[in-house]
Amino acid sequence: MNILLLGIGNVLWADEGFGVRVIERLQKGYRFPDQVKVIDGGTQGVYLVEHVQAADVLIVFDAIDYGLPPGTLKRIENDDVPNFLGAKKMSLHQTGFQEVLAMAQMLGSYPQHLLLVGVQPEELDDYGGSLRPIVKAQIQPAIDVALNFLQIFGISAATTYANSDLTDPVLNMQRYELERPSAEQACRIGDDRALQTEGFELRPPQPADERTVQVDVDYRGKY
Repeated sequence: MNILLLGIGNVLWADEGFGVRVIERLQKGYRFPDQVKVIDGGTQGVYLVEHVQAADVLIVFDAIDYGLPPGTLKRIENDDVPNFLGAKKMSLHQTGFQEVLAMAQMLGSYPQHLLLVGVQPEELDDYGGSLRPIVKAQIQPAIDVALNFLQIFGISAATTYANSDLTDPVLNMQRYELERPSAEQACRIGDDRALQTEGFELRPPQPADERTVQVDVDYRGKY
């Protein structure tokens, strides 16, 4: 069986990057048989459809709005996965991945077994932020859920002490956190410095210039 472990999400928005960080841990710390692929899907959306089509078993890691306390880990299986992704979308990548599943099904190549391992995020509106501690603590439990699931298919993983070269060093979580600019140096959730400048002001909508409207009407009338 072809097995795909797939993390989706955006590391630039705090807990949105949970799925990608799970894949980073898997790539660094585990070795699987050749039939198992471990892929950082990021926010690629429909570009992942070929990988999904090729998988008999698909395990997806993501940050999911379950409506539960932050840091809650929850698993969803098979037909409930696309339905749940569509029920409470937090970001565009979830819409995109729901479309991936629909496309794979429409094309006649759909995973026989589908597992979604998701965590309830605590913070999303922090541009450049990393996982919150309560969410980061669920990385290993999410991996354990996946490894237990894989045992059903006779798949086991060997632990290793690989270096960070196995993943893109730019995406390495430790480096990402250490090199993040301070709030004073870089905007995170809205830059008050811009809002408070003398030249910046919120203006009410202005009525359209009648001359502009008339020119537009005349122009359209020619065609």
